[in-house]
Amino acid sequence: MFKSLDHELDARTRHLLRALIARYLAEGEPVGSRTLSRSAGLDVSPATIRNILADLEDAGLLTSPHTSAGRVPTARGLRLFVDSLIEWQPLAPDELQRLQLELPQAPFASRDVLGHVSTLLSAMTRFAGVVSVPRHTDFALRHIEFVPLGDSQLLVVLVFSGQQVQNRVIDLPQPLDRQALEHAANYINQHFAGLRVDEIRVRLVQELQAAGSEINQLLSRAAELTAASFAPEADADVVVRGQIQLMDYAELANLGRLRELFEAFQQKSELVQLMDGCAKAPGVRLFIGEGSGLAALDGCSVITASYGTPGRPLGAVGVIGPTRMAYERVIPVVQATASLLSQALNQPTPTL
Repeated sequence: MFKSLDHELDARTRHLLRALIARYLAEGEPVGSRTLSRSAGLDVSPATIRNILADLEDAGLLTSPHTSAGRVPTARGLRLFVDSLIEWQPLAPDELQRLQLELPQAPFASRDVLGHVSTLLSAMTRFAGVVSVPRHTDFALRHIEFVPLGDSQLLVVLVFSGQQVQNRVIDLPQPLDRQALEHAANYINQHFAGLRVDEIRVRLVQELQAAGSEINQLLSRAAELTAASFAPEADADVVVRGQIQLMDYAELANLGRLRELFEAFQQKSELVQLMDGCAKAPGVRLFIGEGSGLAALDGCSVITASYGTPGRPLGAVGVIGPTRMAYERVIPVVQATASLLSQALNQPTPTL
């Protein structure tokens, strides 16, 4: 699933590292050589195990939080564990059934629907669920309508695929009667329905250039109204649910750390950038500790997977939790959620 970080460990060393990390993830306590000698299933002495663990510590895969208190994995050690030491299992049938029953089955991705997805992820993993909300203009235009609000303002009703509806109020440089607005809307619907906003802009520029000096009034008016109606949207958004779950983990229970985390969830700007990058990358992404690039998440792991339509990523779903988590269970949950959400969005939408 992920690219391996290290191919140089022999089979015995890999076995011990896997056993140590699995025990640490399950119990949350440093693991000593005597414990490993009893539980790892290898016929080697505690002294040999101590030497191997010392080498793994020198390699930056383990660390000792206290003298003679055993060892815990570093972020790099956890990364290696996830990349190449976990024995992956399919998502449990009951968890898959729960996702199939509770995830939306209709082809739309409103903020409310994605909020439900985030809540479901949090409930199933006991971590904070996070889902990025796509911009309206990530969807294809289905219909546009202009409603005059007076001589100088116009209500634009935009209907996109995925049942996305957006209303915008724009200022008119000069008054337009209802008939002119109706003709412009009909022109746009006839020529550009089924295209995304960025594609419509390109097509309009091409048509205007092709028309040259012979440009007709209808095309000119449609171009002006389209440019005003499709002004750039505000930054994308993310929905975070279940933040309070993070208070249950000793690793994150420090008040200063929790305050920093919750501020990042509230301000969202850096989290939006992280999820936006994840949306553009296919498959599952994992950030452990400092790997996310967000200082507030240094003590956390972030697992995401992108969702969308064929060839068009729309966003990402994921969870944020402590670095000590059951990766072999959480990653398949996130991956299946993204896959099922994509399947729902790829269903045909009813015609207007």
